Amino acid sequence: MRVEIVDVGPRDGLQNEDKTLSSEVRAELCDRLAAAGLPRVEAASFVNPKRVPQMAGAEEVLASIKRGPNTSYAGLVLNEKGYERAIQAGVDEVRYAFPVTETFAEKNQNTTVEDATTLAGRLVERARLDGVRVSITLSAAFGCPFEGRAAPEHVLRLAARVAETPPDEVVLADTIGVGVPTQVRELVKGVAALGVTTGCHFHDTRNTGIANAVAAIESGATVLDASVGGTGGCPFAPLATGNISTEDLVYTLHGMGHETGIELVQLIEVAAWLSKQLGKELPGQVYKAGVFEPVAG
Repeated sequence: MRVEIVDVGPRDGLQNEDKTLSSEVRAELCDRLAAAGLPRVEAASFVNPKRVPQMAGAEEVLASIKRGPNTSYAGLVLNEKGYERAIQAGVDEVRYAFPVTETFAEKNQNTTVEDATTLAGRLVERARLDGVRVSITLSAAFGCPFEGRAAPEHVLRLAARVAETPPDEVVLADTIGVGVPTQVRELVKGVAALGVTTGCHFHDTRNTGIANAVAAIESGATVLDASVGGTGGCPFAPLATGNISTEDLVYTLHGMGHETGIELVQLIEVAAWLSKQLGKELPGQVYKAGVFEPVAG
C-alpha cells in the first residue's frame, strides 16, 4: 500500500521554536525535503505574524522555493484573509484547519465552531474555482487543552458536515498528543465511511504518535502528516510538543512494506541539517540512530 506523507516541518515544525529561521532558510528546508522525495510539503502558514512571528514572510518562502514537478506545496490558513494570501502567493494546496471545541476555536482563531465549519465549505468552493487542492483539518479531534476529551460523535458530526462540500481530504489532528490507537481506529473508520480521503496529523507528546499512525493506516487513512526531526507544537495549545518525526514514520512504514516514494537516507540528512540550523538536538530518533533493514517475517 502507498501512503502519502505530508511534511509539515517548515510550518508546524517551526512555528513554536524559540529560534526564528529566515524565509530563505525555510525555503531551503522545503527544497531539501522535495529532493528527498516528499510528495507534499506544508511550506508556510498565512497567519498574523504578530501572533506567530516564526511564520512571518510566508510569501517570501513560497517565492524562494525551487519548484519541481514532483512536490506540491501547501499553505495553512485559518480564515478567509489567509486563504486569499495563500492563493496570491501561488500555493498548490490550501490547508484550512479549525478546532472542534469552542474554547480552542476562540483562543486559536477568534471564531466559533459553527462559523469555522461554515467557512470550511466556503473555502472548498473557492478553492475549486481557483483550481487548487484543498484539505480541511479538524484540530484537537482527540482532545482539547482547555475542554478535555473530544467526544467521537461530536468530531464525526463535524466531519460529516465538512464532507457535505467535500474537500480533497479531511484530516484528523491530535494537536496535543493525547490520542491512543483505539480512538484513532474509531475516528478514522468513521471519517473514511463518509467517502472522503482521510488523513491524520499526530503529535508525539505522550509517545503514542507512531502507534497512532500505524492504527490510522490500518483503519483506512491514506495520508499522514509528519515533521522532519520531530519538531513542532502549537503556540496556543499548552504542552503541545513535537509532531511525529517524518524519518521515524518512514522507517516504520517501509519496514511494514508500505511505499512512500521517500529516500530515507536523504531525509535523515535533512533532519541533521535542520538540527544544526536550530542549534539543538531534535526529538526524532532515526536521524540519530541510523537506518537498519528490518528482517522480513
